[in-house]
Amino acid sequence: MRFAFIVFMFVLTCQPLHARTLVLAPLPMESRETVLKQFMPMARYLQQRLGHEVVFDYSESYAEILAKFRQGRIDLAYLGPLPYVSLKNVCSEATPLVHFREASGEPLYTCAIVAPADKGLALEGLENRKIALTQPLSTCGFLSTNGLLRERGSALSRNLYRYLDKHDEVAKAVVRGEFDLGGLKTAIGRKYEHLGLKILAESAPMPSFALVGNAATLSPEERDAIRQVLAGLDPDGEDKAMLSSWGENLRHGSVPADDADYAPVRALLGGESIPEDGNF
Repeated sequence: MRFAFIVFMFVLTCQPLHARTLVLAPLPMESRETVLKQFMPMARYLQQRLGHEVVFDYSESYAEILAKFRQGRIDLAYLGPLPYVSLKNVCSEATPLVHFREASGEPLYTCAIVAPADKGLALEGLENRKIALTQPLSTCGFLSTNGLLRERGSALSRNLYRYLDKHDEVAKAVVRGEFDLGGLKTAIGRKYEHLGLKILAESAPMPSFALVGNAATLSPEERDAIRQVLAGLDPDGEDKAMLSSWGENLRHGSVPADDADYAPVRALLGGESIPEDGNF
C-alpha cells in the first residue's frame, strides 16, 4: 500500500505576512528516513533565504510524485533525468532550476550494473539471470540497465527482472544473493562495495539530479530566486561547513539547469516504452 505523508519543517517566527508554503518532493531513492534526513538541511536553508515555509511531501513511487506535480500539488521536485523527461512530456510547466553536482564536482552521474564480487559473472551474451531494478521511471533502472546489456549482446528481455523500487534495496538484494545482478546509481552501488558488491558496467554520463520547479505554481521571480540561492553556494569556500550537513547528493553545490541538458537521455530513450512490471 502506498504511504504518503507530509513532514513539516521548522517554521520561522520572523516570516513576513506574505510568506506562503512551498511543497518539496524528493524522489524515494532510499528509505524514507534516509531521504528526509538528507533533504531537511536544504529545505531549512531555502526557507530561511526565501522567507517561505517549506514542507516535504514524500511519496513511495516516482509515478505518484509526477502525478501530484501535474495536479499542482508540488512546487519543487528533486528528479533524475528520466523522471524529468517523462514529466516534461506531459507537463510543459516542469522547469529544471539547478543540477546538483556529484562528489566529483561535475553536474553529471552514471548508472551501473552490479553483481556479487565473488561470482565472476560476465555480461556478454547474458541470459536467464535474475536482475534487480529500481522503479520503471528510474534512469538507472530499466532504461540504463537494458542499454548496458544491449551493448554486450544481451537485453533485459533475455533475462528475468523485477522492480524493487529503491536503489539501496537493489544493492542489498544483490548482496544477499537474491539476484544475480542489479541496476542502480553508481554512487549508491559503491556504498555497498565493502559488503562484496562489484560494479561490472557503467553508463555514459547523464545530467545530474535536478531541482525542478512547477511554473504553474511558482512565479518566474520565485523560480529565479531559488535558482540563484542554490547555484550561488560555494561548496569549497565559505559555504563548505554549512553544506557538510546536507545530503551526499546535495552538498557539492549546483549549477543552473536547462531543458536542453537532457538531450542524451532523450536519445537513449528513443521511442522505447518501459514496462511497468517485471517479467518474473
